[in-house]
Amino acid sequence: MTTERAELTARVLPLISLGDGSPGSLTAPPPPLPREIPATNRAQERFHVTGNAIVTGGAGDLGFAACNALLEHGLEGLMIFDMNPAEAQARVTVLESDFPHAKIRFLKVDVTDEDGVNAAVDETVKLLGGVSILLSFAGMVACGHALDWSAKDWNRVVNVNTIGGFLVARAVARTMIERGIGGSMVFIASISGHRVNFPQPQVSYNVSKAGVVAMVRSLAGEWAKFGIRVNSISPGYMNTILNEGDGLDEARKMWASRNPMGRMGEPDELSGAIVTLVSRAGSYINGSDLLIDGGQTLFM
Repeated sequence: MTTERAELTARVLPLISLGDGSPGSLTAPPPPLPREIPATNRAQERFHVTGNAIVTGGAGDLGFAACNALLEHGLEGLMIFDMNPAEAQARVTVLESDFPHAKIRFLKVDVTDEDGVNAAVDETVKLLGGVSILLSFAGMVACGHALDWSAKDWNRVVNVNTIGGFLVARAVARTMIERGIGGSMVFIASISGHRVNFPQPQVSYNVSKAGVVAMVRSLAGEWAKFGIRVNSISPGYMNTILNEGDGLDEARKMWASRNPMGRMGEPDELSGAIVTLVSRAGSYINGSDLLIDGGQTLFM
């Protein structure tokens, strides 16, 4: 916690403890896939998703694609945290139709509200049971010249994109630790946390996403002993409502001109990485950030 300057020389540093990978521990490797089952079944089992998940921002284009992918791979229970009840309910209706055997719910949650987040995670556990997967998709985009940014505007971006993600992760981690189940967390960072975007100025957004990458690494190191793996993905420009509109025509042309693949990504093109990170296939991936940008950061 914070320490006053006069007390610095008297402080005692808390220490991070690590897992030991011993048999039966939460950091042990998964048991071998059974050789007596067909190879195709072993392949499917490697990417099988189990348990229950919370997806923040799950009503958005990227979050919804991720929800769909988790359910396709076997997820049993899903709770969407979002701020838009009408849009979220429409998404839930679609998912319930496609996956009638899964428990799919929605809660209106402001990820910057500490008490509200804690209550929503507790409610999720009551409704679904233990949560073993968290996808942190809630976020906001903000562009503007640095000379024009106020402290209020800057704080709003960081509060949603970085602090809000931490608040949900902390609440979920506490339930994982209490139940001794471990799990996997995947945050949405961005290419904007790795390079300076062009032509749009967006310093606060870039800082918030760089903060996500740093936070993921820190939590991955601190929580691994509990069997909690923490990773992030950094999408490039994606074909969602955030990048639509005539006012972005010139920017879209410029982004495409600097991308080796010459296009934006589609939401489902993130799904393979997400499924990998939350399944057995990603059991030794921890503290990583995966760039999924078609090569955009090569020539940003």
